[in-house]
Amino acid sequence: MNLNDLQQQHRNLQQVSLTDTPSGINIECATAQEAVAACAQFQAYLTGIGIEQHVQVGLAANSNLTVSFCVSNAWADTIAADGDTLQLCAQLKFNTEDNPADLEQEIVLAMLLSPVPFQFPSYQELASALRIRKNIVVNARKTALAFSTEAAERPADYWTYSEDTGFTILPGKSLVAALQKATQPDESGKLYSFSCYRATEYVILLGIAQELERCNPELFHQLQQQWEKKAIMSGKFHDVFLREHGSMNKPLPPKYYVPGDRLWFRNPDELSSDITGYEGSWVFYLGGGLFTNFWKPNSPYTLASKCIEIYHWRNGTYRDQAGELQIDERMVEERVVRSMNDPAEVEKILQEMLRLREPQGLFGNGGCIDTSREYPCCVCPDTSAMPL
Repeated sequence: MNLNDLQQQHRNLQQVSLTDTPSGINIECATAQEAVAACAQFQAYLTGIGIEQHVQVGLAANSNLTVSFCVSNAWADTIAADGDTLQLCAQLKFNTEDNPADLEQEIVLAMLLSPVPFQFPSYQELASALRIRKNIVVNARKTALAFSTEAAERPADYWTYSEDTGFTILPGKSLVAALQKATQPDESGKLYSFSCYRATEYVILLGIAQELERCNPELFHQLQQQWEKKAIMSGKFHDVFLREHGSMNKPLPPKYYVPGDRLWFRNPDELSSDITGYEGSWVFYLGGGLFTNFWKPNSPYTLASKCIEIYHWRNGTYRDQAGELQIDERMVEERVVRSMNDPAEVEKILQEMLRLREPQGLFGNGGCIDTSREYPCCVCPDTSAMPL
């Protein structure tokens, strides 16, 4: 099958115009037959969720065939002008809290709206990625921590600790259950203290593990064994489990987010960012314009409230009797409430904070918005990229 045949197949399958601009969701295929199959599978999926009429399909022939899917320009301008996906639920009357199908639609639409393409080596990896994002959102909504910038504790009936291996799972204990008990008080009956950064790792790991049980049991078994021996944390966790979407050279729009994204809001104030735990804030985007608040899960952040909280960290900074910098959380909360009730002050603060962040170590003109987001790597048997 040659390229013309494939394009004709696309027209027959999609009945939409072709575009050669790679954006949205891309599936890389080794052969024309794989490209046709991927088109048919994803088109059937889009038809099933009722948005196929708004999706354009493109084809690029490089070393492989890349099939791209994106929302038509006219509809994109209607539902997400300037790349703002925070209003998708309001625009389309989605109820993602109570309706899993609405959450799925929001995830897919946000990905299809991406100016930087999401790359997948197969339709199966795309399907797994969508399920993992749903897992992350569902688990993140249930996650709650006891506030502490230094303490670290886990359920003793599932976890053990050593300096050499970190927190590991006791032999014979389920990794999925252990992660749920550590992060979800509905499962454990208790709030545990550890950093929001580590909590984001656990929520991601849980979402991946739940999908691996379904699509790749062998890799799930390896993951279980890994956490019985040694935890993967921090920079190593990022390298093993995550992919970067966007960059300093190709930044994502400040209001572009996909449910399930992990992201960092930077504290652009040099003094207060020098306090442990206040360098910035790691959160997940839950969809519907809301971001996780692990300390008060029933009060998730909006983009505005998160930016204003981080802004006021500078106003809650003081030195204790030992001369160490600290943050007065009560003062910060009072300042946030006062600001949120003053539309003019909200606008003034957001003009500063909604700028893209500066590179690490620089302070002056940047805001708190990161140029990239993070999402899990491939997990399927033939294409997984998880070097355990």
